[in-house]
Amino acid sequence: MGESKPNFEIGQRVHSVGDTRRIGTVKYVGSVEGYSGNWVGVDWDNGDGKHDGSFNGVRYFQATLQKSASFVRPQNLSSGITMLEALMLRYRGETTKEEEDEMYVLSASNKKVSIQLVGKDKIQNKLSFLEELSGASIAYHGVSSAGIPSEISSIVPNLKELDLTGNLLSNWKDVAAVSQELAGLSAINLSNNMLSLDVTGLPILRNIRVLVLNYTGIKWTQIDLLKDLLPSLEELHLRGNTISEITLTSESAKGFGSLHILNLEENCISEWGEVLKLSELPSLEQLHLSKNSISRVFYPFKDSMDTSISNEAFQNLRCLFLGANSIADLESIDSLNFFPRLSDVRLSENPVADPGQGGIPRFGLIARLAKVEVLNGSEVSRRERKESEIRYVRLVMSKLHDNQEEIKRCHPRFNELKSLHGLEDERPSNGATGPQKLSSGLLTITLKCVGASMGEKPPLTKKLPSTTTVGKLKILCETFFKLKSIKLKLFLQDEGSPLPLLLDNEMESLLDVGVGNESTILVDEAT
Repeated sequence: MGESKPNFEIGQRVHSVGDTRRIGTVKYVGSVEGYSGNWVGVDWDNGDGKHDGSFNGVRYFQATLQKSASFVRPQNLSSGITMLEALMLRYRGETTKEEEDEMYVLSASNKKVSIQLVGKDKIQNKLSFLEELSGASIAYHGVSSAGIPSEISSIVPNLKELDLTGNLLSNWKDVAAVSQELAGLSAINLSNNMLSLDVTGLPILRNIRVLVLNYTGIKWTQIDLLKDLLPSLEELHLRGNTISEITLTSESAKGFGSLHILNLEENCISEWGEVLKLSELPSLEQLHLSKNSISRVFYPFKDSMDTSISNEAFQNLRCLFLGANSIADLESIDSLNFFPRLSDVRLSENPVADPGQGGIPRFGLIARLAKVEVLNGSEVSRRERKESEIRYVRLVMSKLHDNQEEIKRCHPRFNELKSLHGLEDERPSNGATGPQKLSSGLLTITLKCVGASMGEKPPLTKKLPSTTTVGKLKILCETFFKLKSIKLKLFLQDEGSPLPLLLDNEMESLLDVGVGNESTILVDEAT
């Protein structure tokens, strides 16, 4: 009697028996030349395999990577369990400390928030506990189907937030079935599941407000199909999906009329023109674009003289996160002033925001960005804004003097800021004496020793000419603090900046590097 065929299908999601985090996709079912019995060819998500689907010179299937595939006996693979079974395993049995730490849901900002299990020790094994559950995480539990939807609604009727990260779900029908049965379900995390492209015939999921699809391989063409099924969607997280193109049109943007937050971090977007396709989303407030390949930003209507335009691009966008991209030009920074309501910007890990790569320090970014209230996650206080703008104007004046053409081209806000802070009145008159001219260029600076081998030395406050170079200041610090034979490095401690700025160009003046009146310089030892 022949051996029965293994009960697996091509395209099915599976995990290793005993390891629900080792997940893959079935690519082949059948015999393997030279070996007895039936085998399942699996392409593993984590790339941890032995070949690419070709074994001993025979091609059985094509894997994603050179060594992401392997052949496995059917009994060593699991096709998963139902969602209800996973809930029972997770919440009705005794839990370990590690499992309790994992009991969380995702907040509006996609951060983990622990679930508060009131009286858990008393009702751990009681059905009433599941009836009270409003948030559940059954991540990496091998869930492959919804099971019987009516049973889910009777067991967890009050579920509002559900984390299904890293399971074996592949059919949107299972997601729809759960959503329909649980009337209160408003947030669902399907990250690290590989859902099919087929969404035909699905019911409208009216209650879903938060949908997380990170690392699912989804493309925007599929997102465009989903929009009609999710009329109440407020948050959409699409991190790590290699998305490079956005097919959203003006007409289809209406389908995302309630969308407030869109997370496209860690994708492959390089052209700003793709991002502009999102500009007509009427309710969009937060746009996350960090860790893409964007090199240029511009506002589409910046040359329009008609200030009465009501249908503005990105009309409600308040937060724009552009960290860890390739932005290097100041024109991109200046263009952010044209976004009508933009007040929270992230530019860290871009060349333009890294003085070490020819970028400008925090005070320069603040001065160029008129409306920004939060920069790189740190609030811009009124005092920091004023000081930053004054330092910026003085720096431009020292470098360009009266070259108005160059100033207008490279520093759009210069004349506005110069007038705002009355800095044109600070120039010494033609009859000013030498000492007056000198004092007008003096900066009051506090010097603090922070090097481990320097000992405890009280801070010193000195008045120095703004033309003093970084190299000269190092020599002065050796004298001030009696630090002979110690090689120094200096840092500018910017208010509101999370990290001090290294002053590494010894030829630049204090004014050049953004040192202003009452600044603090940290004196450290070079390693």
